[in-house]
This record gives sequence, structure tokens and C-alpha cells, in this order.
Amino acid sequence: QVQLVDSGGGLVQAGGSLRLSCVGSGRTFSRYVMAWFRQAPGKEREFVAAITRSGGNTYYSDSAKGRYTISRDNAKNTVYLQMNSLKPDDTAVYFCAAAGGVVMVTQKDPSRYDYWGQGTQVTVSS
Repeated sequence: QVQLVDSGGGLVQAGGSLRLSCVGSGRTFSRYVMAWFRQAPGKEREFVAAITRSGGNTYYSDSAKGRYTISRDNAKNTVYLQMNSLKPDDTAVYFCAAAGGVVMVTQKDPSRYDYWGQGTQVTVSS
């Protein structure tokens, strides 16, 4: 079992950058595929990016590709999401998630992820 704590959200102008962090508890962090999702008001939770257990492979949604970078530091039990060139449409609550078992890094279905952070608000002003 792992507990996740998200942080790093805030208010930023369009074109700006933010880096989100997600710290996991326990000694098994490296056993999980990690991902970031986001949820805007009135919308379903949406996949953003995922990273394999070792950090060697990543996968992005079309909206994130080229602007966001997911990374992890297993020694620190932390996964990051660097977000650049932010747009007002990026405004949402961002959640990190962990998936155990046989899970591909391309898994976009939130129901396949076992553990979730509490979320951190990102607001991009125009």
C-alpha cells in the first residue's frame, strides 16, 4: 500500500510553468507505474502522463505531449510533472496515481489505478 501527497499547484499566467510533485509513503514506491490525471469542473478525470517503474519510459496525452514532462526519483519516492507553456484549458485539479500489478504505461483508465493523491489545483489565467 502507498499513500500519495500532491503539491505544487497554484495560479499562473498563460505561457507560464509549474512543477507538480507527488510524494509516496512506504518502501514499495518503485513497484508502481505512476501517472498524473486532471479533472476540470464538470468534466471527467482525464489522463495526462504516466511513467514506468524504473522511469525509463513515459507516455503522454496529446494535450500534454511537447509541453509536459513526467519524471520520478525512486530514491525520494517522488514523481514530478513539469508543465510548460500553460494554457487556460489546463486549469484543473491534478492528481497523481499509482498502479500496481500488470499495468502498461499506456493505461489511461483511472479505474486501473490503485492509489490516488488528494489533488492540487492548477489555475491558468489568460
